[in-house]
Amino acid sequence: MHPMRPRCHGSPLLCLSAVLLACALLAGPAVADGVTPSEARRLRDEVKDMFYHAFDGYMQHAFPLDELRPLSCQGEDSLGGYALTLIDSLDTLALLGDKERFSAGVEWVGKNIRFDINKTVSVFETNIRILGGLLSAHLIASDYATGMRIDSYNDQLLHLAVDLAQRLLPAFDTPTGIPFGSVNLLYGVDDDESKITSTAGGGTLSLEFGVLSRLTNNTVFERVTKNSVRGIWARRSKLNLVGAHINVFTGEWTQKDAGIGTSIDSFYEYLLKAYLLFGDEEYLYVFQEAYKAVMHYLHHDPWYIEVNMNSGATVWPLFNSLQAFWPGLQVLAGDVDPAIRTHAAFFSVWKKYGFTPEGFNLATSTVQNGQRSYPLRPELIESTYWLFKATRDYRCVFLCKVP
Repeated sequence: MHPMRPRCHGSPLLCLSAVLLACALLAGPAVADGVTPSEARRLRDEVKDMFYHAFDGYMQHAFPLDELRPLSCQGEDSLGGYALTLIDSLDTLALLGDKERFSAGVEWVGKNIRFDINKTVSVFETNIRILGGLLSAHLIASDYATGMRIDSYNDQLLHLAVDLAQRLLPAFDTPTGIPFGSVNLLYGVDDDESKITSTAGGGTLSLEFGVLSRLTNNTVFERVTKNSVRGIWARRSKLNLVGAHINVFTGEWTQKDAGIGTSIDSFYEYLLKAYLLFGDEEYLYVFQEAYKAVMHYLHHDPWYIEVNMNSGATVWPLFNSLQAFWPGLQVLAGDVDPAIRTHAAFFSVWKKYGFTPEGFNLATSTVQNGQRSYPLRPELIESTYWLFKATRDYRCVFLCKVP
């Protein structure tokens, strides 16, 4: 075993963006200048091996619990107790062309997973990982065009998705329309549940719930998530900035730091992606207004800082790892030049440490003290993917290799 590799197998979840990058960019017949076909295949196979190292470890040591603890080789139910890693990995198995394991996974989930359980779960995490995992696997398993259609499949995952989403709906019953951060799948919102949630938590629901509405012709799912976005945007500052945390009952901002990273990041991401997926002009309008404010008040080329949402005064001259999705979002928005510069700056931090620290102080060019790092974040690789698609600059491909 490699001396730097954990004793057991790590989570496969955050390998997904790396898989997308390697398979989508490197496996095809058209290879960019500077990357030989043999090098492309080697990189592709390396990423594939990484995924199976992690996935097989989970299946051997932790399944059907949610996740694997990589040092102790023990499983744990970290979210809700419904085979989180398997559900979250189904679409990756399909992406890799592994029809046998994809089919087996879909069949097992359809037969064994139930959500009528006394568990209080994160609305945000359950949406993006479980509801999203069920919906993506359903769409793949039911469509001949994917090459992964399962003949015996009869919408089992869609039925589970509907049941799960209905159990999340009580979280949205607030005066602002912005949901509680957590909900009990059996009893609804706990009496002592916090009324404070993050902007990302309230604004990162539209894609999954919107797809579910279209698949079921039940508009309630899309309606509640759109109302949540409206609830957040209606409480923006006069600068068109949003803060990090808000009271879902009063609409009062309890943390007024505006940034593109922690607690806010995917609010911006889902605005644009909801427009791209659904063609809803309201999402595009909000994104354009929010984006202009970010570029005016937060952008200190090539970096982004955090400011007070009301005054625009600098609060933190800080790069945090969750900001690394931003260049990719800019590519989707068609603003490639600043994306290139910011990506290069973020990569310089990654290159210095071998990963993106949770916090990097721009004033001192040092890691922010007191913040635990999480080296498996995929945001920088996702931005690399989109930049490569836009520029065809082969040098982006090699960012997935530790220097």
